[in-house]
Amino acid sequence: MTEIPAYEPPKVWTWNKESGGRFASINRPIAGPTHEKELPVGRHPLQLYSLATPNGVKVTVLLEELLAAGHEGAEYDAWLIKIDGNQFGSGFVDVNPNSKIPALMDRSAPEPVRVFESGSILVYLAEKFGAFLPTDVRTRAETFSWLFWQMGAAPYLGGGFGHFYAYAPTKIEYAIDRFAMEVKRQLDVLDRRLADNEYLAGPVYTIADMAVWPWYGGLAKGLLYGAGEFLSVQDYKNVQRWTNAIAARPAVKRGRMVNRTWGEPSSQLHERHDAGDFETRTQDKIGEPAPV
Repeated sequence: MTEIPAYEPPKVWTWNKESGGRFASINRPIAGPTHEKELPVGRHPLQLYSLATPNGVKVTVLLEELLAAGHEGAEYDAWLIKIDGNQFGSGFVDVNPNSKIPALMDRSAPEPVRVFESGSILVYLAEKFGAFLPTDVRTRAETFSWLFWQMGAAPYLGGGFGHFYAYAPTKIEYAIDRFAMEVKRQLDVLDRRLADNEYLAGPVYTIADMAVWPWYGGLAKGLLYGAGEFLSVQDYKNVQRWTNAIAARPAVKRGRMVNRTWGEPSSQLHERHDAGDFETRTQDKIGEPAPV
């Protein structure tokens, strides 16, 4: 077995080669747009620019839950932003200077409001519509605690474990072991919380569940990084119960389909502009490639 030579960092790091791995072609150490490209605008006040990664699914699930709860003002257009360089278009960078999906433009007021970062979008929409964010102090605090737990924990799952386990050009035992240990600790944190609580904030379903579920629910079902067996996800019984309950919600099923470009064609709704699109515009119905 060939040993990996020890790496001695230089005194000053310079970007002189691709980092390697699945997303090497779009990784760079600078921000800002790489090309001019305006964003499309649909007919609804809420314009979402996204992709059905876990961070994108958080927002489409909330929007579908809001509509299911009768909030007609939550109607939205969801435009596909593929993370193949499209996130560096000038229009998207204007909405999110961090060039990450999802990003939202609320055009319901004379002066449009941009909102970026998935957790920020969840809070913005929950407060705008007065839903899925409890008003009593204790439960509200619990909701925010678990929401921000996810924002802080998921980078270890995605950028840490997921990268080194599934995407890095070289399998590094130390890196995989380090992040596998942390991800299993996180699953145990969730499992212990859900042992005595139906949802993360207690008895009520909130934006905290919508934030955590796409990441850790997907992990619990072996949908992320093909790592279910490796992490023994079946052992986290309370996480499995919670995951199944949320996955069964009709609004969640719809939210998972929006801006999705992989999986069964019937599960893919590349763009969403009307509630009827779920019945008429999935890929098994239209068979068109994803927009460029």
